[in-house]
Amino acid sequence: MKKIYTLSTVLAAFALQAQFTVTVQTPADFKDQDAILYTLNGSKDIIVTKEQSKNNTWTFKYPNNYMGMMKIYFPVTNNTVSFISENKNVNFKLDIQNNKVKDVIYLDEANELMSKQQEGSQKKELILPALAQIKEYYKDNTDFGKALKTEIERLSGTAGSIDAAKHPFIAYYNTNYSKFLGNSADSAKKVDQDEIINFLDKSNDMLESSSLLRPVLVSYLNSGGNTNVGGSVDKLLDRLKVETPRGQTVLSELIDIFDVYQMDEFKNKYLGMAKNLKCTINDRLASTLKSNANVEMGALFPNYKFQSATNTTAKSLYDVKADKKVIVFWSSTCSHCESELPKLLEKYNDLKSKNIQVIALSLDVDKSSYSNKIAAFPWVNDSELRGWNSSYVDTYNVHATPTYFILDANNKIINKPDHVGNVLEYFMVK
Repeated sequence: MKKIYTLSTVLAAFALQAQFTVTVQTPADFKDQDAILYTLNGSKDIIVTKEQSKNNTWTFKYPNNYMGMMKIYFPVTNNTVSFISENKNVNFKLDIQNNKVKDVIYLDEANELMSKQQEGSQKKELILPALAQIKEYYKDNTDFGKALKTEIERLSGTAGSIDAAKHPFIAYYNTNYSKFLGNSADSAKKVDQDEIINFLDKSNDMLESSSLLRPVLVSYLNSGGNTNVGGSVDKLLDRLKVETPRGQTVLSELIDIFDVYQMDEFKNKYLGMAKNLKCTINDRLASTLKSNANVEMGALFPNYKFQSATNTTAKSLYDVKADKKVIVFWSSTCSHCESELPKLLEKYNDLKSKNIQVIALSLDVDKSSYSNKIAAFPWVNDSELRGWNSSYVDTYNVHATPTYFILDANNKIINKPDHVGNVLEYFMVK
């Protein structure tokens, strides 16, 4: 019995070590009661849990080992705070002004160190070039010249070595950011494709949680030149093997990259590759396949329950009855929307006379800006006021604004116009 008890004690102790907490404190006048904790997988935020405030303090319990980027999102005030986990307790306070985060005070060692490191890197990239130019106008033997020289030397130096045993994620992030994404002449410019492939193949699991994966992939594609994109991707995927979790995550990221940059030929090629996989699909690739399947030509457009829609009594997108529907994802801060939506407005009566309804789903954050803009729009308007954290971003695979879909009376996708001109041309009201 004694041996069993001892083993149970060891297992219990290990379980406690594997769990860490994230604690956030805010002033008493902060309006949000709910907060959502996310981890990161590649470039995709993964919801972990939702918690409510207790005396303006949120405590999240994370049951597993995790080293990487995390974030907390406050949905009512639309505040986001990013931080890191090194599988140890995280603790920070928020300085709030008018319900917006003014400053973050990190109270745990890892995040305090990471914050100082990033602040130093920003100063090095933004301030150092200016100081070097100013120095040309001051002699070294003057007080100001001496101060300039000291500050230039301080910013030019390394930020200090990080003990990888003590801070494994910070060491991983700093080392690989500097090597593959740094701006200095002795870093990213000298990294060739084979080095990037080797990094993507051999890196540990912190690659997926570090936020480095997508920018490193973009750097990889750029290093091969515009004429050899397919060859570069095939070379990478051949090394990683798309049957593996790493290969599938990279494949998913590449499909999204090609979608963002409207490289349809490559998106369709590698999306087809993903669809034809016969092995077990990991969650990251499965989410990409699902969001793309939702908006394929001929697909039934997923329903959306309105939050506070204007110009309609309908409760959801399906409840809006029309022969055709134009769905547009937009934002009041989008310059392209600013030029395109007035053209849609100009022809709205013509569309309405043909029993064509427009439903505009906004990716706005600021309620006042959104409300002012939709005052001129007679069609159905709705918004979660969560920007790119809106639920419909993933559901409808939205990567840019404006994005248009045309649906038939049964809510099936019959056209995916690129611009408002294509919308008007389709309905012959241009």
